[in-house]
Amino acid sequence: MPIKNYKPNTAGRRISSVDDFSDLTKSKPEKSLTLPKRRSGGRNSQGKITVRHRGGGAKRRIRIVDFKRNKFDVPAKVVAIEYDPGRNARIALLEYADGERSYIIAPHELKVGTSIISSMTRKELSVGNRYPISEIPVGMQIHAVEFEPGRGAAIARAGGTGVTLQAVEGRFAHLKMPSGEIRMVPATCMATIGQVSNPDAWIVRIGKAGRTRHLGIKPSVRGKAMNPVDHPHGGGEGKHPIGMKYPKTPWGKHALGVKTRRKHLASDKFILKRRGKKNR
Repeated sequence: MPIKNYKPNTAGRRISSVDDFSDLTKSKPEKSLTLPKRRSGGRNSQGKITVRHRGGGAKRRIRIVDFKRNKFDVPAKVVAIEYDPGRNARIALLEYADGERSYIIAPHELKVGTSIISSMTRKELSVGNRYPISEIPVGMQIHAVEFEPGRGAAIARAGGTGVTLQAVEGRFAHLKMPSGEIRMVPATCMATIGQVSNPDAWIVRIGKAGRTRHLGIKPSVRGKAMNPVDHPHGGGEGKHPIGMKYPKTPWGKHALGVKTRRKHLASDKFILKRRGKKNR
């Protein structure tokens, strides 16, 4: 995915960049595989804001992506590579031999016209084919990996991400995550061969506030700029420090650098190596 830079005619254009979408082969989605996206503005069923800084944004439709691909041993032809407003990876439109169509997360360098398959036994080791991890050779890069057999893809679904299969020992496989973490998953979990498409997505710079609003993200006001009644950091004269032992959230809890993973989770035993500081 090439990145496009404009002439610096304005301050926003000077630092912004955009995706040129040259890898797309179809502009409009398959209508039968989309749903209307209802916008909540970050509010729950009681009308209370539970997620701040949400609202507005361009209208979009949800693409129904098949994360399980449990139509086994039926070849599927790649009809098109499309844009999905709900993710930074591309999606591929598949047409199976029986005429059924579905969306999947497109692997990097998957071409239109290619035939791919999902099977419980290994056939051809080509990009886009989906097999149990036990059927994939050690050292290969995979994506759309399941945490539990039959639950659907959960690991490595963002643009350009991939997981390295390091070993298969007994009932479990050892995977090296993009963060550097090494963890175990059952070897019977399904995974797709290859890296996720759109590896340059992280290079794109938003550049200006207006593009952020189009994404449905509202501005975030600093706590220091508020009054004491609104935030623990509020109040004071002029440019003042926070004046506390540690930064706090608007509700008085620790902020910035706090570990968010709960202690003593059942899945702790499956993590062989934590991610390092350099990967954070």
